[in-house]
Amino acid sequence: MGSERRRTRKPRYERRIVTLALLTGLPAVILALVLLWSGDFAARTQWTLTILLVAVWLAFVGVVRERVVRPLQTISNMLAALRERDFSLRARGSDPDDALGLLLLELNTLGEDLRAQRLGALEATALLRRVMEEIDVAVFAFDEARALRLVNRGGAALLGRPAEQLLGKDAAELGLAESLAGDAPRVLEIAFPGRPGLGRWELRRGTFRQGGLPHQLLVLADVSRALSEEERQAWQRLIRVLSHELNNSLAPIKSIAQSLAELVRRDPLAPDWREDLHKGLGVIGGRAESLSRLMAAYARLARLPRPRLEPVLVAEWVRRVAALETRVLVTVCPGPEVTIQADGGQLDQLLINLVRNAVDATLEGGGQVELGWTARNGRLEVWVRDDGPGLADTVNLFVPFYTTKADGSGIGLALSRQIAEAHGGTLTLANRAAAKGCEARVSLPILGPE
Repeated sequence: MGSERRRTRKPRYERRIVTLALLTGLPAVILALVLLWSGDFAARTQWTLTILLVAVWLAFVGVVRERVVRPLQTISNMLAALRERDFSLRARGSDPDDALGLLLLELNTLGEDLRAQRLGALEATALLRRVMEEIDVAVFAFDEARALRLVNRGGAALLGRPAEQLLGKDAAELGLAESLAGDAPRVLEIAFPGRPGLGRWELRRGTFRQGGLPHQLLVLADVSRALSEEERQAWQRLIRVLSHELNNSLAPIKSIAQSLAELVRRDPLAPDWREDLHKGLGVIGGRAESLSRLMAAYARLARLPRPRLEPVLVAEWVRRVAALETRVLVTVCPGPEVTIQADGGQLDQLLINLVRNAVDATLEGGGQVELGWTARNGRLEVWVRDDGPGLADTVNLFVPFYTTKADGSGIGLALSRQIAEAHGGTLTLANRAAAKGCEARVSLPILGPE
């Protein structure tokens, strides 16, 4: 009814335009009629000219109305189309040399920009949906009433139901109410209908607004398989190294034990049986002691305490560790005066291991070892360089108990990296690019671990 009333009733603005156009020409029309009817003209001529004059006047008013109202209708239609997200309409007569043409040109440009933005938004939305469907995590979005508004394919599979049956359901009904509360991120153990058995899931939450209303985004990632694979690989590495060390010790013990058993079974005994028995038992004792040291080293690696932070003067720390090495002279390259927050005892152990390895690498060739440090961007960089033969095996450097030394325990580098990581830092070893040898680099935060 309202639209019919608008169609039957002429808008006020159009009436004003017509009225103004009529009033603009009215004085001239009146003057022309006064002159026409006061002159000595025939009556037929007077009426003909009067009709012609009024017709021209009304036609002028119609043209003025058309020239004013029609562009406004065009602009209104374009704005309505833009509001309806139809960016295909374009206005004709967009001439930048006049005001109306410039307005139409700007409207056309606005339509092009909105069309490009809408196309980009549609492409981005399509990409986002594609990514959400393909990623191997479950994604849920809940509104402020905890009703499910968005779920990807992984989430639907996790709950064991199609997405159409899940949308609009309450979080408690879906078994996700506990996931929307508590700390995040965190790892929880929970079973879902679409994944039989208890699983370990990493939970992450975030918030976003849609339609001006707050929503919660819930992401669940299955970490059971990843953790199991990491644990399996760690156990494989540990068992491989321990098996190697145990076999190295048990093989000679078994052989010597068999030899000693044969020795004491002889009748009569050999003249030097006591000496052979003494030597065999000594070898067995030595290998047993080696195994004891191995297990003690493993226990030490597993029981590294948390660092007790205190101020550590870097210059004093580096020079003190360099002075502990007496086999060769360790050259200290001075750096800036820096004080860090760290566990001094653990840092001593870390740097002693690195310096000892560098010296071991240079003993045969009589090379040099350099020790120095720099500080930049809130971090301390301590480096140890040698000109030895370099690293032959970079894969197993930090594998516990792996060693290429005859008398090595295989925990020095593993323990050093554990100390660095406990302080929020890193330890890297690599062959030097511009010279022969190896460089170990420790990066530590100056203010301590966060």
